[in-house]
Amino acid sequence: MLRSIVIGTAGHIDHGKSALVRALTGTDPDRLKEEQARGITIDLGFARLESDGVNLAFVDVPGHERFVKNMLAGAGGIDLVMLIVAADESVMPQTREHFQICRLLRVPRGVIVLTKCDLVDRDTLEIARLEVRELVAGSFLADAPAIAVSAKTGEGLDELRAALTALAKTARQRDLDGPARLPIDRVFSVKGFGTVVTGTLVSGVMDQDSLLRALPRDVEAKVRGLQVHGRREARAEAGNRVAANLGGVEVSDLARGDTLISPDAFEPTRRIDAVLDVIPDAGALRHGARVRFHQGTAELLGRVAIAASRDCEGRTGEIAPGESAYVRIRLESPAIVTRGDRFIVRAYSPPITIGGGTVLDPLPPRAAIRTPAAFARFRALDSHRTQEVDTDAAVLSFIAERGSFGLSRQALTTRAGLSRNAAADVVDRLVTAGRATKVGDLLVAPAALERLSARLLSDLRAHHETQPLSDGIPREEARERIFGRAPAVVFEHVVAALAAQQKIAASDRLALTTHRVSLSPEEARAQEAIEQLYRRAGLAPPDEAAIVAAAQVPAPVADRVAKLLLRQKRLVKVDTLLFHADALAQLKADVREMKGRTGVDVPAFKERYGITRKYAIPLLEYLDRERVTRRVGNSRVVL
Repeated sequence: MLRSIVIGTAGHIDHGKSALVRALTGTDPDRLKEEQARGITIDLGFARLESDGVNLAFVDVPGHERFVKNMLAGAGGIDLVMLIVAADESVMPQTREHFQICRLLRVPRGVIVLTKCDLVDRDTLEIARLEVRELVAGSFLADAPAIAVSAKTGEGLDELRAALTALAKTARQRDLDGPARLPIDRVFSVKGFGTVVTGTLVSGVMDQDSLLRALPRDVEAKVRGLQVHGRREARAEAGNRVAANLGGVEVSDLARGDTLISPDAFEPTRRIDAVLDVIPDAGALRHGARVRFHQGTAELLGRVAIAASRDCEGRTGEIAPGESAYVRIRLESPAIVTRGDRFIVRAYSPPITIGGGTVLDPLPPRAAIRTPAAFARFRALDSHRTQEVDTDAAVLSFIAERGSFGLSRQALTTRAGLSRNAAADVVDRLVTAGRATKVGDLLVAPAALERLSARLLSDLRAHHETQPLSDGIPREEARERIFGRAPAVVFEHVVAALAAQQKIAASDRLALTTHRVSLSPEEARAQEAIEQLYRRAGLAPPDEAAIVAAAQVPAPVADRVAKLLLRQKRLVKVDTLLFHADALAQLKADVREMKGRTGVDVPAFKERYGITRKYAIPLLEYLDRERVTRRVGNSRVVL
């Protein structure tokens, strides 16, 4: 598969973008009848050119101000941009807006193209060149080549192809290790094939016959066929322009703005924490303003809540032109975004570009955002404040705020925006450094585990003090009371760690290793008396009232002692009755000796052991459960 680069056009209406693409590739990107009739590009157009072993895929975007939202749908997936300026008109309003959009989207590189050079003299061409250089000064295009061309005469086209090919060979590589992610820019039907979607595959790979999901509609689709830049392929890689023939969905099930992704790789969200830059040419953005949010091919409405200036803590009611701030964007419809995604914000009315930014957290917790703690959190998430990208700090912030619930490994993709290999590297670094603990498929902050351990030890101490006869807290009761809704794997990890440190004894009950059952003189006397009463009673034990009277102890003391004997397995509960363990053991041995003789029925059992039906039925059912006997009709056979 050839190395593929997606190149976008940007510029004012009627500055020759479509004509230039047509001259370079031989393909007319104006595919709609309305576009061809009116001579302007309304929607996205596509064309391709193979040059010196590189596949150049062109996305021709509209220049008219009314169609900027369609331009945004195409701009999100481009690797390089051709900023196109007509030499006879120079820089115009949409030139500036398109340039600002590319700058906000962090398009890494590009070429300045001065079109219609056949219509102007050399001095006019140089003036246009100087004005464009002034526009892009200090930006990613500051040192870009500026090439004068004419789509009509062919002047400069070879130089432009060579410049694009050279840039393409050094352009960034898309992430092949991440989940497949295709923001859909077109949906249509092809006779004999069915539903087809197109878009730029921004990460991962897409294979024929793979099962994907379209979000936020949550529609499952099977890839029946693929075209990459117009050619049938069995596989598409990130950076390719892709047309996917989908099975299991109708055209009406999908629309531009949906995203075709690997299953379980993303979660729809309506709440986003981000850093937002307002462009110098825009007005101030006020707290609570309703905006149009553009990301990928989606356009959504939402409101911007301003947390603080990016440079200093403190509430602010607006973001001034040319300034940056931390914001929370609350969307009216679900978006499919992850950490690190770039987006554009336009005013609700009139729809002019205000600014753009980077998603810091696509799934933030419901918490106040205008507090010192919230500012510290934003700063931890904002890894682009400095030259170094500190992914670990963001992941640690996510882990810390999850507390005892832990951060799932899957969230490193859905929330932190990491590929599989990058996520594995982060986990290894954090665990090795002791900054996170791996608990099953979760990452938990060591501080959270320490808090849970301290709480468990404290509750065990309190339990032993108030109930000295107890062997400890039942395991499940401890989990529900102390760990609440935290995953069971976190509870088991804490218990296992404390047991390994010999701080607790863990079985069906949890107890401090220093705990010993402590009986008062009265309880010790009661224990001996009660056990003897049950031992002598054999298979016809007395009820609780008779035990209290015979042992001559208070009822609460008798109850505590009986529970202790049960935990020590010296008494056994059968239905609602208590029997001495020795009596039941003798019964089982006696019945097993009857194997091969006549069956055991209720009357014979009562007569043999001199007991009433009150005791006989529970004991026979107990023998069934212990697999000593098996009921057959009204009788039982000895196994």
